[in-house]
Amino acid sequence: MPVFDYDPPERFVAGAVGQPGSRAFFLQARGQGRSTTVGLEKFQVAALADRLDELLDEVLRRSGGTAQVPATAPAALADNGPLDVPISEDFKVGTMALAWDSDTAQVVIEAQEIVAEDEELEAPPLAEPAVLRVHISPGAARAFTKRAMALVAAGRPPCPLCGQPLDAEGHICVRLNGYRGSSASSVEGGE
Repeated sequence: MPVFDYDPPERFVAGAVGQPGSRAFFLQARGQGRSTTVGLEKFQVAALADRLDELLDEVLRRSGGTAQVPATAPAALADNGPLDVPISEDFKVGTMALAWDSDTAQVVIEAQEIVAEDEELEAPPLAEPAVLRVHISPGAARAFTKRAMALVAAGRPPCPLCGQPLDAEGHICVRLNGYRGSSASSVEGGE
């Protein structure tokens, strides 16, 4: 099982390539003369950012405010640059895990590769999954979440009725009983 370990990385960011509606999402870590890029889904980026903020808030709460955990992302740690190129996906992420290492006062993020299973035999995975493991400071974690949340929010706007993403052509809205709509004003009515 290859483990791509960064303790700490020089850079750890979420990024996307492509136009809203057809973007590919990545996590990218760089350090010690090497870089690792893993692919994942938009919802995984959003979930990671949400859970990371929750973890840091919980560490701060449990410490009674004594932990060195910033409440917001320090401006000095902001990273708004593009992903490093060339973008070469090392693996596709299946599961992720978060942990707080109280000995080093760092967040540990693990992203594990999706591994195919032998469906006919209902056997365990055919190979050991690769893992991206990153150890970052609480400030770097807050900066990561801020960038990740902005990345997710930069996608297609949601339908005001059902919340699903709108395409330029609109979408089939379940709240309009299958009629094509692009906004709430698509609903006919009145005089």
